[in-house]
Amino acid sequence: MKMQNLFVWMLMVPLIFASCSKEEINEAEDLNGQQETREFTEEELASMRVCKDVYPEGVTPRAAAVSSKVWQNGQTLKVKFIGGSQYVRNKVMQYANEWSDYANITFQFVTSGTADIRVSFMSGQGSYSYIGTDANLISQNSETMNFGWFDSNTSDSEFSRTTIHEFGHALGLIHEHQHPEVTIPWDKPAVYAYYAGPPNYWSQSQVDNNLFATYSTWETQFSDYDPQSIMHYAVDNSLTIGNFSVGWNTILSNTDKQFIGELYPF
Repeated sequence: MKMQNLFVWMLMVPLIFASCSKEEINEAEDLNGQQETREFTEEELASMRVCKDVYPEGVTPRAAAVSSKVWQNGQTLKVKFIGGSQYVRNKVMQYANEWSDYANITFQFVTSGTADIRVSFMSGQGSYSYIGTDANLISQNSETMNFGWFDSNTSDSEFSRTTIHEFGHALGLIHEHQHPEVTIPWDKPAVYAYYAGPPNYWSQSQVDNNLFATYSTWETQFSDYDPQSIMHYAVDNSLTIGNFSVGWNTILSNTDKQFIGELYPF
């Protein structure tokens, strides 16, 4: 999963949120100037539920080395929940631990005290995670990861997709579509228009940072580009030029497993 991943691109920008409601989402005004609402299918919602990039404040852009974002190999990372039902917590633990099957990293879930990763469930705030050891720069009173749409009605595929993705970030992985050796034929006007609407309401600069910006090969460690990576956004054909699309990846790909094992070897 070409997760060139490891280098954290430190941008001095405000936190970018990608959030959506599980029920009704207002669409853009129709030709009559009326706000139209409808219920979206689970597949449509999945394509909208994208995580945002978050970075600690006060850092220099592109200043970090790859190694500075990776935890010590063999380390036990304490993970503390902030809120969330026991059902939702159990699902997060279940899918987060899939990384440990292939990486020499252990997650220890705790209910009190200090923790390396603090997981909140703030509705409407989107899903996000700091990259790797950047979590150490965040106050113990604040979350380092959030799941903004998990509840008792969330499907297992959505728990899998989002939990594994965010914990991938927590282990030091970046978005696959920002791989240094891939050129996605984005239809930029269509992408700007899509993400400017609900539920994301992103500015052009936020779209640039989250989708179009790529990492240089000298900045990152990476394997071959992998469109099946759990770290890849879904890319709808309508947002690209020609015939390019990426589906909703919900499980670790073979490349994901291989790469994380090389990053945290047993």
